[in-house]
Amino acid sequence: MKSLRRLLEDRTAVGGLIVVVIFVLAAVVAVVAAPAPYDQQNLPERILPPAWIDRGSVEHPLGTDQLGRDLLSRIMYGARISLLVASISAGVACIVGTVLGLWSGYFGGLVDAVVMRLADAQLSFPYLLLAVAIMSIGERGLLKLIIVLSLGGWVTYARTVRASVLVLKQMEFVEAARTLGATTTRILFLHILPNLAGSIIVVGTFQFAQMILTESSLGFLGLGVQPPTPSWGGMLSQGRSYFSTAWWLVIFPGVTIMLAVLGTNLLGDGLRDALDPRLKTH
Repeated sequence: MKSLRRLLEDRTAVGGLIVVVIFVLAAVVAVVAAPAPYDQQNLPERILPPAWIDRGSVEHPLGTDQLGRDLLSRIMYGARISLLVASISAGVACIVGTVLGLWSGYFGGLVDAVVMRLADAQLSFPYLLLAVAIMSIGERGLLKLIIVLSLGGWVTYARTVRASVLVLKQMEFVEAARTLGATTTRILFLHILPNLAGSIIVVGTFQFAQMILTESSLGFLGLGVQPPTPSWGGMLSQGRSYFSTAWWLVIFPGVTIMLAVLGTNLLGDGLRDALDPRLKTH
């Protein structure tokens, strides 16, 4: 409760939380709240500007794209793809990285050496290039995109968890559990892991923002979710050819990505301060 109170007292964190909630609500209610289906084409109304500009229409508050599709609808449906992919990818990376970090920090020796060398090898290679290479091979789909994004996120969890486990495994409550005959699995998941919840939550928040950026980057390169399914990065890519005459096709998806990432990062900062108030005093 104290952590929640500290979080709600941080105006920046509350602002980030509000932004995240707005995007989640937009994704959830897109089916009933979007002005039109995301793939509904209307060529006579193509390249309409936003409603507050001459030639704009209140039926299309943010204008239409090169095929006459409603831009607001596509942004709302694009939120479903971006948030879904980022959530699942961050979740998979969290599970894999946390388990590997627990094993690496607790057992040490060969297990620690193998896990950390794998982490070092991945960090030494530009992840986006690796993702582009993998997505360029074979068929592209949502499952493949989630797997690729998950591959890039486990390292941060593993290194963070390992560093904490190296300290926690020497503490008295772990020694007591070991003396009482607790199994290694019980010690790891019932005694050590609960003490890492705060760190994992904070890392997960920042990883979520990174997943959104990576998914948008792959979508911009045409390697993400394939048309006609909308994605924020894909909308940016499709609209860049019309930037001189229809700036809204680039500005609105770009601002959407920026706000989603900024809101998530601000929430992460607030969670970090709330879960470890010593950071705020320093």
